Amino acid sequence: MRKFPPERIICLTEETVETLYLLGEEARIVGVSGYAVRPPEVRKQKPRVAAFTSADIPKILALEPDIVLSFSDLQAPIVAELIKLGVTVMAYNQRDIAGILAMIRHLGAMVGAGDRGEKLAQSYEQKLAEIAGRAARPAAPLVYFEEWDAPMISGIKWVSELIEIAGGRDVFARLAEQKSASDRIVTSDQVIAEAPDIILASWCGKKVRVEKIAARPGWQDIPAVKNNQIAEIKSAIILQPGPAALTDGLEAIRKVLS
Repeated sequence: MRKFPPERIICLTEETVETLYLLGEEARIVGVSGYAVRPPEVRKQKPRVAAFTSADIPKILALEPDIVLSFSDLQAPIVAELIKLGVTVMAYNQRDIAGILAMIRHLGAMVGAGDRGEKLAQSYEQKLAEIAGRAARPAAPLVYFEEWDAPMISGIKWVSELIEIAGGRDVFARLAEQKSASDRIVTSDQVIAEAPDIILASWCGKKVRVEKIAARPGWQDIPAVKNNQIAEIKSAIILQPGPAALTDGLEAIRKVLS
């Protein structure tokens, strides 16, 4: 790292961008992912240097970052190339709510805003606890969350936890612990057998086709299909492991479950 606290930060995913803006440290950001849309002004204020699994390495180098922030094993090839070129990289790998809160605290401390990072994380903890208390019910609706359609992939742990906080019960909670998407693949027969009351879908990078879900062979008797309880949750607010999921993502789930 050239300077500490780092003055020039590149964020390869959206959640660190939003966190730095919320901490009032957006001036440190010199490059972002093409998927960064929160807050809206980031699209005009910061140059785009990457998609998710690809990046413009020469552009990143030209921006002379003190540190590059990445997320998950899917960005490992980008990270490896940057490290070989002498760039300092921080790779986050949060997969649950506790990990999201830890990321916020760590990032706050790294940019010299530890107190603000702690305050932000605590505000989310308190809000989540309040919502969980209000949402508790004797018979929680069964929820199937679909992260991808072909193959069908069930929700990662932070999504499963948010469903529970919103007052539902994730039918594939046992799979949510699996960090790899390939370990969360489910079959049509498994979904049918679970008979979810509600189906939530968020297909990263493409629009959910509710009618196609309802038309899957054998799904006509699933309660969620019979009662038209299929809804899309926008990927930008639920599949980014950061503030968006803890706020707008959770609220979108609550709205469907209410």
